[in-house]
Amino acid sequence: MPAIPPDLFERESLDKTLGIEYEELTADRVVATMPVGPRVHQPLGYLHGGASVVLAESVASMGANATAFPQGKAAFGLEINANHLRPVREGVLRAVAAPLHKGRTTHVWEVRISDEAGRLVCAARCTLALVDASARAEAAGSPHSQSTA
Repeated sequence: MPAIPPDLFERESLDKTLGIEYEELTADRVVATMPVGPRVHQPLGYLHGGASVVLAESVASMGANATAFPQGKAAFGLEINANHLRPVREGVLRAVAAPLHKGRTTHVWEVRISDEAGRLVCAARCTLALVDASARAEAAGSPHSQSTA
């Protein structure tokens, strides 16, 4: 399996729905942004904590996949925890992820999400499983199959 497939960011996904854009993507560092507006607000008009968690898991997963894909594996989230430290109403968030552990079958990534002023909004840690991509492909029909539902 190649490194990150070139069309990966064009596919329909939660990342695309939330406007997540990747600025840097390596096996040792991932940087992405996400706009904050009504699409990611909770009912009181603030950033929904779940949107921060999506951003955190997305950057951690992409970083782990930068290692996994060339090995014929794919990374899937096992666990994530997040501390929401500051409310945000609007602007652009910036997530920076780096691995704390890169093992043969698991990765643990730390993610720091900041606002436009550089203030920490969310601190997260995500554990990912690296699994054989061919087994997933057989179960799903393709490692990158898209749902039509």
